Amino acid sequence: MRYFITGCAGFIGSNLADRLLSEGHEVVGYDNFSTGFNEFLVNANESSRFKLVKADLLDKDLLIAAMKNIDIVCHMAANADVRYGTHHPHKDLEQNAIATFHVLEAMRENGVKKIAFASTGSIYGEAEMIPTPEHAPFPIQTSLYGASKLAAEGLIQAYCEGFDFQAYIFRFVSILGERYTHGHIFDFYKQLLNDATRLTILGNGKQRKSYLYIQDCIDGMLSALQLSTNKVNIYNLGTDEYCDVNNSIGWISEFLNVSPEKIYTGGNKGWIGDNPFIFLDCERMRNLGWKPKLSIREGVTKTIKYLTENPWIMEFRE
Repeated sequence: MRYFITGCAGFIGSNLADRLLSEGHEVVGYDNFSTGFNEFLVNANESSRFKLVKADLLDKDLLIAAMKNIDIVCHMAANADVRYGTHHPHKDLEQNAIATFHVLEAMRENGVKKIAFASTGSIYGEAEMIPTPEHAPFPIQTSLYGASKLAAEGLIQAYCEGFDFQAYIFRFVSILGERYTHGHIFDFYKQLLNDATRLTILGNGKQRKSYLYIQDCIDGMLSALQLSTNKVNIYNLGTDEYCDVNNSIGWISEFLNVSPEKIYTGGNKGWIGDNPFIFLDCERMRNLGWKPKLSIREGVTKTIKYLTENPWIMEFRE
């Protein structure tokens, strides 16, 4: 098959591209490199079945021209900066909602009917149902990121109804692993590189979150694409466990062989829009026969190992 991957030079997109190419598919990658890296495409660029288009999703004409003879779009591109969303609210609207509209319009212009979309568990806000299933009632949105992803989901579902598209919407927990470039592990590691004796932690360290290893995430997406046939297929993707921030700090500190003094900023949230407890019910995915192979602790360890082995990443991320 011929896949079109938006955000192909990013964390999830580049790993997905490598997997699809290894399975013999053709891949057209589309990225503006605002947060992606050429280094993540070294393997893909060695394949004759990979084509890279350097362009922005906000340029609809270029996007339409690039999306020729495609079987399925994997829309992985987004502004994933949840923490600083209130500093630049236009980014979430433009890069998540409007960019998704452009992707859907490019599909319509080119007769592409199938889309896989990287959504987020953040759309559940501060959920009352824990673990949270796909049919949970939506609460008040607490982050601009989650709100913009929910808007994108709505657009995709409407295009499925209006233009006979087929959609696979994946609501991820936070993803960990090789090519990870932002999030709490990155932030803690950067602090400890500068001063291994102390660590500032946003909130009280008791925020509870679930995480998923990148290859398990890709396994889940591809399983759903192969096995699900509904017009709109919505799946939570996560592990059957969660940890708190203090657990994660302990695993990172153990790997780095440090014992920093922990300094908490206080409160049960790290920032505006931070959800103190994210734990998704993934029974719908489990019923397809998929389950993650790695635990959260193993995912954290692989991530910190990757960061220590690739110090160049720290130079490019603030």
